Amino acid sequence: MSKKGKIRVLIAKPGLDGHDRGAKVIARALRDSGMEVIYTGLRQSPEDIVEAAIQEDVHFIGLSILSGAHTHIFPKVIELLKEREASDIKIIAGGIIPDEEIPKWKEIGIEAIFGPGSSTNDIINYVKGS
Repeated sequence: MSKKGKIRVLIAKPGLDGHDRGAKVIARALRDSGMEVIYTGLRQSPEDIVEAAIQEDVHFIGLSILSGAHTHIFPKVIELLKEREASDIKIIAGGIIPDEEIPKWKEIGIEAIFGPGSSTNDIINYVKGS
């Protein structure tokens, strides 16, 4: 993967959660800040997300999860990236993730977690600074 040029971010809504307003707001904010953004839409499987991320040669995957499915989704996405030798793609997440779980997820490979109320500027600055 070349990873040169503009920062490329894939925003994904895994699982059965049907609420994507936050994901769309983040996608637009990242795009408006000069990044290339691919939004996969609702109800994406970890396999679909990783495949799209590799095909699109992204720097980041942004996972938006409100349903509690992160306990299954996060490890699966990390595992699939390793299997596909694409562990250089960084993962950030947003949604409803209990605060006490955040250190565990960061330890296994989620770069950053942005909960409800996070500012789009904080997310943009994090991605640009990573």
